Amino acid sequence: MALNYEVKKRVFGFDETKTEKYVAQMKTLGVFAFRDLCDEVSKIGMAPRGVVKLVLDGLIDTLNMNINKGFSVQLGEFGCFRPGINAKSQEKQEDVTASTIYRRKIIFTPGFYFKDMLTRASVEKMSWPGNGTVSGGSSNPNPDGGGSDGNQGENPLG
Repeated sequence: MALNYEVKKRVFGFDETKTEKYVAQMKTLGVFAFRDLCDEVSKIGMAPRGVVKLVLDGLIDTLNMNINKGFSVQLGEFGCFRPGINAKSQEKQEDVTASTIYRRKIIFTPGFYFKDMLTRASVEKMSWPGNGTVSGGSSNPNPDGGGSDGNQGENPLG
């Protein structure tokens, strides 16, 4: 397995100089569809595709219910899902209210199996078309969370 990255030019607007720097950005080959996932699990687990879909749908619904209640959900060696938030900081304690929360999210912390897989994975530089400049490092449409989304402190993989 290889983790693919490309080199991106970033404009950091932290000062008036608008410093340009280069950074490695994770790239995926695309999105592996839910239907294809069910098909592969069916082949490996030797369970009918409909049963696999039923179980995965039930897992998603159960994760949703328990995370909405405020629980972290541990899935054995797969990993743990937990609710999280981003909030604006305030000068005074009494100014911190629900309105200062600007993002709700689900944080996934991989279990031993995935952490071990990542430590053994090779890293390869790839050439991708369209290497443009991205300002501020905050726009990333990758569904896998690759690249920079301003939450470097939240990434349990890094």
